[in-house]
Amino acid sequence: DSASTMGEPPAKKQRTEKKSKKKTEGSAEDAAAAEEITYEQRLKAVSPISNPMAPKKLTKKLHKLVKKASSAKGIRRGVKEVVKALRKNEKGICVIAGDISPIDVISHIPVFCEEKDVPYIYVPSKQDLGAAASTKRPTSVVLVQCKPQFEEKELYDKLMEEVRESAPTFR
Repeated sequence: DSASTMGEPPAKKQRTEKKSKKKTEGSAEDAAAAEEITYEQRLKAVSPISNPMAPKKLTKKLHKLVKKASSAKGIRRGVKEVVKALRKNEKGICVIAGDISPIDVISHIPVFCEEKDVPYIYVPSKQDLGAAASTKRPTSVVLVQCKPQFEEKELYDKLMEEVRESAPTFR
């Protein structure tokens, strides 16, 4: 009996080591699996309030713009930062992830954007939005601002028009 109890703690240590190995392998597999998920599959996970949803091409362009703006520090990420920026009347394109759960986390943002006359659009995935914003964490909402030093002004203006066209108008 005493011999078997002495053998248990090392066994536990071995188990945790195995778990940590599995986690590292699993995260690599998850990252690979995340890249394999198609736009159509991501659309199945979005919430019902996600309107207007960006088409596949526009989603790619928006991610590209977010990535460029992130490197130029012309971006606000996360609900708190975006709401704060909107309160201060900062302008830009608001990109919202459609697969946020619970919906209540972001449900006030479209209304706030309309009040402040800031165009907004939904993209299917918070993981992709976070990756485009140069963070490891998924991001629920991003406000892309056109700072004076921002080089991609043409892309920004073009996407601003496309987002404005797709936005629902209630006037």
